[in-house]
Order: sequence, then C-alpha cells, then structure tokens
Amino acid sequence: MLAPALRERYDLSLTEVGIALSSVWVGPILTLLPWGLLADRVGERIVLASGLTACAVLVAATGWAHSFLALVVLLAVAGGMGASVNAASGRAVMHWFPARERGLALGLRQTAIPIGGALAALTLPAVNGAGGLKASFIFMGAVCLASAAVAATAIRETPGSAPELVAEDVEWTLRDSRLWVLSTGSGLYLFAQISLTAFLVLFLHDVHGLSAGAAAAVLAVLQVGAVVTRISAGRISDAMQARIRPLRWIGLASGAGVLLTAVVTNAPVAVVVPVMVAAGAISMAWNGLSVTAAAELAGLSRSGAAIGFQQTTLAVIGVLVPAAFAYLVETTSWRTGFALASIGPLVGWYLLGRLPEISS
Repeated sequence: MLAPALRERYDLSLTEVGIALSSVWVGPILTLLPWGLLADRVGERIVLASGLTACAVLVAATGWAHSFLALVVLLAVAGGMGASVNAASGRAVMHWFPARERGLALGLRQTAIPIGGALAALTLPAVNGAGGLKASFIFMGAVCLASAAVAATAIRETPGSAPELVAEDVEWTLRDSRLWVLSTGSGLYLFAQISLTAFLVLFLHDVHGLSAGAAAAVLAVLQVGAVVTRISAGRISDAMQARIRPLRWIGLASGAGVLLTAVVTNAPVAVVVPVMVAAGAISMAWNGLSVTAAAELAGLSRSGAAIGFQQTTLAVIGVLVPAAFAYLVETTSWRTGFALASIGPLVGWYLLGRLPEISS
C-alpha cells in the first residue's frame, strides 16, 4: 500500500521497490527457527509479547529513516522481531485443538494476514495522505504494540505445553526430509502470491492509471477473498482428513490464476481487476495447510520448531521473489513477470507429489 509513497520519497526504481518489499523477509530467516524453539521451551505468551513489542518500536522508528539503506535495515530487523508471531501462534493453535479440527483452526489463524492486509489497505492511504510516511509507520507500530498487549494478557497456554527443549529437537527438525520437501514445495507458491498481492497496487497504479487509494481498495477486496479461501481450505482439509492433496490443488489453481493474469495484463480494468482479485485470493489459500502439515509431522512437543523451520523456508524464498519479480518486470514487462511467476506454484505442486499423505 505504501509502495508508491516509498518510491517517491526515496526516488526508487521498481527493482529497489522490490528490494524494500523483500527486506521484511530477511530478519525472519535468522529468527523464525529460534522463535519456534523458544516457544517450545517457554511457551507462546512470552514469545508473542516480547517479539511484537520490539517489532512495534522498530516499525515506528522506520518513519524516521533518512535513506533507503536505513529503511531496508529497519524493516529487516522489525520483520525478524515480528516473526515471533509465525511460530508461536501456530504452536498455540496446535495445543488448543484436536487433529480433526486443526485444518480449520489454523486456517482461521492464517486469516490474520489477509485481515491485516485488508485493514491496512483501507486505512494506510488515508493515514499517509494526512501525515505522510512517518505517520503511517507510527500507526503500524501502534497496531503491533496493541497486539503485543493482547498477547500478553489473553493468550491461554495449555498446562504442560512447554516441555524442556533438547538438542535432538533441533537435529530432528533439520534432518527430516519430509519437512524439507513440504516447506520448499509449498514455499514456491509464494511466486504467485507475492506477484499478485505485493505488486498489485503498483501494477494498477502504473499500468491502468488507478489512484493509490483505488488500487488499495482492490487489494482490500482481494484480502477479504483470501479470508474465505483460507478458511475454506482448512475446512476442506479436515473433511478430507488430508493435508497434501488439497495443498496440491491450490498449487495448480494458483499457477493457473497468475498465468491468466499474464494473459489479461493489458485488458480493460473491468477485466483485469476481477481476475487479479480471484487469482490473488486463491494464491493465499495454502499457508494454513502448510503450517498444519509441518506441525503434524513434528508432533506437539516439536511443533514450534517445525513451524519455525517451515516459516524460515518461506522467508528465504520471500527474500528472493519480490526483488526478482521487480527486476523481471523492469527489464521485460509485467506480462512476462506474471507468466514466469506461474512456474513457482507448478514446481511446488510437483514436489509435494513426492510426499505421502499427512492425515489429520
């Protein structure tokens, strides 16, 4: 939502915008697994509250970044602190719900991302218009701080859910080939998701002439659709008592969606917007199933470490995709960028086919 404003303030090329969007994934590469291991040892409440508080301070401070380098560094460190959410909240849900309900429960948990994205799309253009980037980052920091307060006061930890961590937990997490295939295969779905969501506002603004506010409103509708697809994916997974099959279906649909976006890139807005909204909502449907599968592979005692590893893999891929996609678009065209992005989920679909079914 702030990409046009960031480009104007720091005089950025499209590739540099991609680097800025990639920066929020850099910190989590280093912190996601440690956050997950810490959650296994001390519980979710401390991890969530401390990580979100640090993230809040860093996000607010980003408003005072006087250079592109400072912006990237602050966003990277803030992302690393905020990554406490990824492992700890998923682990909490694993302990709260039995296996037959976890797909839906973690699907609901994963709606936090599109709900947050929709709220940001609806509020940030107005905040930025009234107070600029400084006000926008302060606003986001305040939201993080409020979330930290909720985590500190409202998270319920299951008695005995924080066993003593042993070295074998780390070793097991890193050597389990199924977890590597699951994390890499589903992580490749990010090619479609990031190209359709992170760059939607810039694409509609630059190519089709929509204002930043109008383009952000389209993104908000997409995020609402993603809430529906994430909940639906979890519910279907529970009904099927399977994780991999529905996860692979999403990969095929996601690849088809971003490929269709490439086909209609230069079509009228009335055609492009519905296609991107539908394709983007589908491209975000998979994460809850991937988290659920990773946690069920590990078992309850190692679920934080497994989710941390899975999310770390996503972070590594997430660092590469925005900058690579922006560079492709800048050196070729939006159509080529979207077309090549469709390869990621299709390769992911193939890799996940090598896994045995993970039953709920």
